[in-house]
Amino acid sequence: MRLQIPASPARSLLGTLIQAGLQAADPSLVLPDKVRRNGHILHVGRRRYDLQAFDRVVAVGAGKAAARMVQALERVLGPRLEGGLVVVKKGHRVPTRRVTVMEAGHPIPDRAGLKAAMELRKRVAGCSSRDLLFVLISGGASSLIPAPVPGVSLADKQRMTEQLLRSGATIQEINIVRKHLSAIKGGRLAGSTRATIVTLILSDVIGDDLASIGSGPTAPDPSSFHDAIMVLKRYRLWTIVPDSIREHLTQGRRGFVAETPKPGLSRFKRVQYEIIGNNAQALAAIEAAARHAGFRTVLFSTALVGEAAQEGEDFASLADRLVEGKGMFRRPCCVVAGGEPTVTVTGHGKGGRAQEFALAAACKIGGLSNIWIAAVGTDGTDGPTDVAGAVVSGDTMAQAKRKGISLHRALVQHDAYTALKALKSHVVTGPTGTNVNDVYLLLAL
Repeated sequence: MRLQIPASPARSLLGTLIQAGLQAADPSLVLPDKVRRNGHILHVGRRRYDLQAFDRVVAVGAGKAAARMVQALERVLGPRLEGGLVVVKKGHRVPTRRVTVMEAGHPIPDRAGLKAAMELRKRVAGCSSRDLLFVLISGGASSLIPAPVPGVSLADKQRMTEQLLRSGATIQEINIVRKHLSAIKGGRLAGSTRATIVTLILSDVIGDDLASIGSGPTAPDPSSFHDAIMVLKRYRLWTIVPDSIREHLTQGRRGFVAETPKPGLSRFKRVQYEIIGNNAQALAAIEAAARHAGFRTVLFSTALVGEAAQEGEDFASLADRLVEGKGMFRRPCCVVAGGEPTVTVTGHGKGGRAQEFALAAACKIGGLSNIWIAAVGTDGTDGPTDVAGAVVSGDTMAQAKRKGISLHRALVQHDAYTALKALKSHVVTGPTGTNVNDVYLLLAL
């Protein structure tokens, strides 16, 4: 991973804090804390598995961090891991010894993902009741393994996914729809095998909802066809999604298509779920690093989920309290937040939620001295861009005016990437090997 941060007096400290957060959610570091082997006894969280009781140990999975997760699992299991398959976003592949890594498109599913999903389903279905199956899930899994139900084409799912991503719907809402159009998601993968399943999860969902992370391929799904239809109606998409999708969801609501597997079914008794990392771990590590550097720390929120521009403005408003120097909000101070805001796209610009958050924050803190705000996607890719996020300061607004850049116009057009690139404000990491939402920092020296 390469960490590039805009030059400023806070550059070194911001680098230290961001690095601390990413390391706290690095699968190669956190997975061995949850999965340990002592001879033929395997400990996963609080459970024990006697490896001698299984004919094979196989690993499958999907997500931006899936390859890094399987790397760590291979080190724990050694030759006892027979093989498997994981699917990652293009450019996120890392070397593995026994498990095959395939790359696919994200956030819009593609034919490579369709092929990978077919192969993954085949491997899972080939496991017997005497096999131990590890399922590794991290953010991005929903897009990477598309398995459309009969009657719905890949092109239909691509169109619908793009519409949902631009609508401002939350990831939980998007995944409700995805689960009811998939042969893998919503617990259906667990129902396709007789193996004992251990699901290792790197969570990119606020609250670590098992049914939402990667659309819960091995988790029971409490949502319904009716819920999926209501999501599309809520965001005014019901009449414009492909006809095949409306038809399938309508047939499901009428009871002519089987619902996703629900909580309480016996098939889920042979599934263990273990969360190996999440956004809270990253934020705790950032707080610890800031305190070690001599800063007062304030945890503002672990659940920023509203519109990115509004969340950025609200977060930046805390700078006014720092200027007043009241309570914990006294310099030097580091305010920390996490989450996954949304962007309702109405223009044709380029950006991502972290960049839009930073741009809105820059408008709010204009003129304030020794104030910096960083917004970073922990996977290293903010939206459909090549950057992780951005750092802005009280000087960013003035810099923009000198260059003839209107930050307000960039916000309206959802063109944060173009504006922040011109201002040399981007944070670049490349693929980080993890994915636990975004981290947001307000630093006051």
